[in-house]
Amino acid sequence: MTTQTVPTEEKKRGFFANFKFPSAYTILFVLIALVAMLTWIVPAGQYDRAMNEDLGREVPVTGTYQAVDGNPQGVIDVLLAPIDGFYDHNSYEAAAIDVSLFVLIIGGFLGLVTKTGAIDAGIERVTHRLEGREEMMIPILMALFAAGGTVYGMAEESLPFYTLLVPVMMAARFDPVVAAATVLLGAGIGCLGSTINPFATVIAANASSIPFTDGIILRLVMLVAGWAICVAYVMRYARMVRQDQTKSIVYDKYEENKAHFLGDQSEEGLEFTTTRKVILTIFGGSFGVMIYGVAVAGWWMAEISVVFLAAAIIVGIVARMSEEEFTSSFIDGARDLLGVALIIGIARGIVVVMDRGMITDTILFSAEQMVTGLSSVVFINVMFFLELLLSFLVPSTSGLAVLTMPIMAPLADFAGVGRDLVVTAYQSASGLVNLITPTSAVVMGGLAIARVPYVRWVKWVAPLLAILTLFCVVVLSIGALI
Repeated sequence: MTTQTVPTEEKKRGFFANFKFPSAYTILFVLIALVAMLTWIVPAGQYDRAMNEDLGREVPVTGTYQAVDGNPQGVIDVLLAPIDGFYDHNSYEAAAIDVSLFVLIIGGFLGLVTKTGAIDAGIERVTHRLEGREEMMIPILMALFAAGGTVYGMAEESLPFYTLLVPVMMAARFDPVVAAATVLLGAGIGCLGSTINPFATVIAANASSIPFTDGIILRLVMLVAGWAICVAYVMRYARMVRQDQTKSIVYDKYEENKAHFLGDQSEEGLEFTTTRKVILTIFGGSFGVMIYGVAVAGWWMAEISVVFLAAAIIVGIVARMSEEEFTSSFIDGARDLLGVALIIGIARGIVVVMDRGMITDTILFSAEQMVTGLSSVVFINVMFFLELLLSFLVPSTSGLAVLTMPIMAPLADFAGVGRDLVVTAYQSASGLVNLITPTSAVVMGGLAIARVPYVRWVKWVAPLLAILTLFCVVVLSIGALI
């Protein structure tokens, strides 16, 4: 009697074939637990804080760090963190509930517009007119998103565009990764090369006691060159997918994504009626009003949520929907983005645990000690990598600026480096990390909308991050030598 054995290679293939990476929810909960464990290990400490009149916020005072009684976070704190993450806020960022509510309203608005068939009809017309030139959408759209990033720090405001662009890119025979990369990398490279972004450059410059225009030429170089690098990377992948769909990193979800994003399209095509044209005009106008409000009028989540709620009502009237059809379509659309809204609160829970565990300032103090007494080139690069690390812990660009610049910027004087270069190091590091950090509601939320698994996104974008990191190091080193 003989027994058959399964070859080792087949066993390995079987194991990896059955292995599934954890969802974004599991990843975030694990990170919350790990940060909570750190509160038992890392000594607690705090800086004194003083009101900065220019910023209208309290900032840490250099040289005032002191040890304090610890507040280790336990099991109950870990379980409470995602809940508290929705409404807990500090001096530098709003509560996640504002963003989550905005996402749900956007979902309802998009569900309503989708119900009318206007988006599908519009997509058919766009793809027909761009036939043979679909790739040109990528650099043009990435330039527009980069402009939003460099001018006003486009972040949460980019979330609605994922739902809009994924069907367009799929209809053009690309995949959801191309759509997600167009938005996330476009706005992200704009934030990395911020020029007049009030939520990054201006706040960081004010906290460093310098004009925000100092160093703007170097940042413009980083913006344009970084945009070109990202466009080349995305277009190379887009061409590959278009030629062979099996090259897509989400090919195993192709039919599922096609049904989800293009399910209402038919072979005969949809009639582009006057009503649908009017609805698409309202649709596009809503985004225009949002951009104006954020960039010029100083609006935030409450105001732009009102814009889309009002637009939804107008669309319902134009489409002559009954009250029942309107409410059911709105609720169905909001339901589609409920998971995104939950992810936003859970991601904020990581920062909540870190702050309540009293280890945020301890980590900052350790960074301060590391950069003291270094030469100019070494100083600015160590500063850059420290900001990379801190950006994982504090994904808010304005929050990181308020937290670190009052401490780090004065150290540049002793290293013979301009404070403006420290601001550039901070915002380029923050911009890089916010392309992948799981603590960012924008990253996790955007990928969830596009239905791109987080682990696959990180693997796909890793080579680009290595290129951008090297690029930043070279530019900062040249800046230190000039």
